[in-house]
Amino acid sequence: MPSESTLRCQVLVVGAGPAGGDLARRLALQGVDVVLVDRLDDLGRSAFSSAALPIETMASLGLPAEVVGSRWRQWQLIGPGPATRCWASPRPLGVVLDFGALRRWQADQCRRWGGRVHLGLHACASRQEGERMVTLLRRGDGSTLQINSDWTVDASGHGRALLGDPPVSERRRDGLVRAAGLEWLLRVSPACWERWADRLSFCLGSDWVPQGYGWIFPMQPGVLKLGVCRLVDPQRQQPPLGGLINDLGRRLLPEGRAGVGAGCEPFEVLDRHGGLVRSTIRRREPHRRGRLVGLGDAVSTANLLGGEGIRHALTSSAVLAPLLQEALTAPAGSSMQAERALRDYAPQLRRALGWRWSLSGRLARRTWLGLHGPRADGRLDQVLRGLENSRAEDLSALLFGYRFERYGLRAMPYLLGWR
Repeated sequence: MPSESTLRCQVLVVGAGPAGGDLARRLALQGVDVVLVDRLDDLGRSAFSSAALPIETMASLGLPAEVVGSRWRQWQLIGPGPATRCWASPRPLGVVLDFGALRRWQADQCRRWGGRVHLGLHACASRQEGERMVTLLRRGDGSTLQINSDWTVDASGHGRALLGDPPVSERRRDGLVRAAGLEWLLRVSPACWERWADRLSFCLGSDWVPQGYGWIFPMQPGVLKLGVCRLVDPQRQQPPLGGLINDLGRRLLPEGRAGVGAGCEPFEVLDRHGGLVRSTIRRREPHRRGRLVGLGDAVSTANLLGGEGIRHALTSSAVLAPLLQEALTAPAGSSMQAERALRDYAPQLRRALGWRWSLSGRLARRTWLGLHGPRADGRLDQVLRGLENSRAEDLSALLFGYRFERYGLRAMPYLLGWR
């Protein structure tokens, strides 16, 4: 019979992605008895994330150089159709993170400051008993681990393993919107890598990725990330992502290093990984249930416009950590006082993400779901033409800061859905 063991801690964090790993690191640094668990045996696996960040995020969130795959200072937008537009800055504008290195660093930091990390555990259920949470986790061999904690944090991503999906809204537009992505890590020739180094490249238009977009990001020399992402449209038959990414690679990387020839890929695929994003537009879902609290993608911090998850997941951790610390200082038996500290979590997170958040989500749904033909391509091309005289810094403010006023009056009808 599989055996069961028990642990006790102040805070259990389920999910060692960017949000959960960062929260565990922050709490351990403050002396909190925290346990971090994840279903993976190796945090370097399943490293799906395009992981592009603006340069200022590195300092503001305390990320070290060791988690950086590359730096970039240019934007390149390919499409719709044959158009290619570039914006360059004389200084670095951002980084591309090594997602696996980030997760390993966060877990190592948690251990360094006294936290405990347990891998290969699948979260099964969690319940509240008085002023404690009881969470059951299962190992690969079938044995179980019970963890008793003052608070449990669900950082398990879009699956919301413990918190569950938000209640079904009467308004269809307030429900979960799904996006699916696929990414390959590629080994290419030095000459091929140089063509894509120092820039973030996006492919836009229905002839590239219907109802979505593609990308090429540089990693360390000789390695590129190639990806596709699209919103899921239940009203329309959509082509398989595998065919789209393979076509993207053949069109953009014809002179790659390995496999050139009949029936062979013109590049060497080091890793294939994919993922799903399920996020609400307005983020009005419950952020906690008693002493069970949601974090990161579990409370819809993945932005659908550019598929950004890491930066906003880290922001959610920065908001939640001090609130949990305050809750833990409440005297024993003062459950109401402890839970009062978490009442401001959802509004504080909304303020941290900014008022432009909902607008960006609505724009994402309108832009990507509608991008399935020449007419939509023409509308998008008209908007991009209006950006041609902008600076690279302006594009960063638009795409990372959601400062849509940078589009100018010419594009306002598009943003508001009038054309």
